[in-house]
Amino acid sequence: MQVYTTPKLNKVKVTSDFWKRYRELVVKEVLPYQWKVMNDEADISISEDPQNNGQDKNSHAIANLKIAAGQMKGHHYGFPFQDTDVYKWLEAAAYSFGYHPNPDLKKITDNLIDLIADAQEDDGYLSTYFQIDAPERKFKRLQQSHELYTMGHYIEAGVAYHHETGNEKALDIAKRMADCIDKNFGLEEGKIHGYDGHPEIELALSRLYEETGEKRYLDLAHYFLNQRGQDPAFFEKQIKADGDSPDRDLIPGMRDFPREYYLAAEPIKDQKVPHGHAVRVVYLCTGMAYVARYTGDKDLLAACDRFWNDIVKRQMYITGNIGQTTTGEAFTYDYDLPSDTDYGETCASVGMSFFARQMLNIHAKGEYGDVLEKELFNGALSGMALDGKHFFYVNPLEADPAASKGNPGKSHVLTHRADWFGCACCPANLARLIASVDEYLYTVNGDTILSHQFISNEAEFDDGLKIVQTNHFPWSGDIHYEIENPNDKSFKLGIRIPSWSANFDLEVNGSAKDLPVEDGFIYLDVDDKSLTIDLKLDMDVKVMRASNRVSDDFDKVAIQRGPIVYAAEQTDNQAPLSLYEVTPGAKTEYKFDKKLLDGVGVVKVAAKRQKIDDENAPLYVDASKPVETESAELTMVPYYAWANRENGQMRVWLNK
Repeated sequence: MQVYTTPKLNKVKVTSDFWKRYRELVVKEVLPYQWKVMNDEADISISEDPQNNGQDKNSHAIANLKIAAGQMKGHHYGFPFQDTDVYKWLEAAAYSFGYHPNPDLKKITDNLIDLIADAQEDDGYLSTYFQIDAPERKFKRLQQSHELYTMGHYIEAGVAYHHETGNEKALDIAKRMADCIDKNFGLEEGKIHGYDGHPEIELALSRLYEETGEKRYLDLAHYFLNQRGQDPAFFEKQIKADGDSPDRDLIPGMRDFPREYYLAAEPIKDQKVPHGHAVRVVYLCTGMAYVARYTGDKDLLAACDRFWNDIVKRQMYITGNIGQTTTGEAFTYDYDLPSDTDYGETCASVGMSFFARQMLNIHAKGEYGDVLEKELFNGALSGMALDGKHFFYVNPLEADPAASKGNPGKSHVLTHRADWFGCACCPANLARLIASVDEYLYTVNGDTILSHQFISNEAEFDDGLKIVQTNHFPWSGDIHYEIENPNDKSFKLGIRIPSWSANFDLEVNGSAKDLPVEDGFIYLDVDDKSLTIDLKLDMDVKVMRASNRVSDDFDKVAIQRGPIVYAAEQTDNQAPLSLYEVTPGAKTEYKFDKKLLDGVGVVKVAAKRQKIDDENAPLYVDASKPVETESAELTMVPYYAWANRENGQMRVWLNK
């Protein structure tokens, strides 16, 4: 009998009805819509942008590239990182070709590659703002410029496009960018001893290394990670040299954030917990995990573990959202998790998915699969409407149209998804995650294949090995595997047992089997030519509470079934939602409604509702006087699907 040493995953076909709908939505609605927006051809409004960026309805992202390529006249429009909207869209399109070939779209993307190549300068540099309006300021204000961030997003897109289509020009653009960066950054004399204010290049260079095998790109990623924070005053020195007046700032107000915001106050190996902008943190963590895995850098790996533990155990919402405050879209402090002013940027949930995936490549721990699942079915997915044409930047756990309109401190919270944003980082970021979800289902570690996501699929490995998973997840917990192993090779299969499944039943070839759970996985030694596995997970509705260290959730409960976190909406329940009370032992009823919200599981929860005080009653009364209550029933839908119907109140956490 032969033994797999390094099973190679060749292809995964997603067959899940749930995810096929979303992936086809990306092809049929999301990509065409976003392409029109970026070409300024869509009739949209961004007047309700929660970032209050003050831009009009234009994206101008494609026009910026045409101006840089000499195909149009004009000035740059938008943020210095406006190019990245195009690059993330291109990456999503590349992934879509793997499951939905589309010759018409392929013509558009091939032409786009040609445009990007024309816009790229001879030395490999490409950032349209600086090429068009500020060529003398290249790499001179890295705290704000997003130059390496921007080129990093193209590198990711170029790698994906080459991988899916074989287009060499796409990869050549990426390599020339990386070579340009390598010539300008490093510890050698005459190079910039610094790094970008927004991490991204680190993970992009790691992906370029994977695609090309060129170690110089991995070394450059390693340099950026180790250099960060070595000179805490690096950004300030650059600003002084470039012109210290605030009117020289590329993005107003960015200089006012502390060094911790940019993860630049000290070297990464000395940083105890993550601070600052949530997306910067998780992009940095993804790059750290990549580089730590390939180089064996123990300091970076230790930082990954520290940051992961602090985020997941002390700063993550039950939905997986991260980043608590609108000020800087940032982390605040441990156990500070307000629901009604929560920021929870969609990009941060997407980035947390990246981080979890890379940690699974290092450690076979179920908790990474748990968080990835939490993001996929809750925190990230809530960022897009069911029509694929409206988006959330901010993802609160409690919302009220009156509060968003009347309280400036809650104006960033929208209660319906917007057409687009002046800072449009989120829509295409979510699109590329959905389009590449097939890459998030398995992890190969040595001779072990980890199956950590319950998304129906057909996976093909080398030497004819096939693993087929079928289910009706996330609505049913019955997971069925069929394994074809024609060459009779021996390997180990690890299946994640989710933390939300208190109990599970397992059958192998029809016979009950009892296996221990090791770090969130059960393991089977596979040495037969064929094998069937049936896993039954605990899908009971659970009434959840937060740690009592979370003051905002004290004496509150949330509803969860399987991986899905539920929300109460005003469209299903009499407002105000704040008057409902649910006991931890409340009777619950679950039913799948195929006609509601494109098919969702609905949970009904027995509750009590206080009768609302008369508006002429005193504002404050003696608490010893009883409050009238009446029996009620709360109807709850998955959090990801809220705000797809009538505009109204929403709550995840309910009064106990």
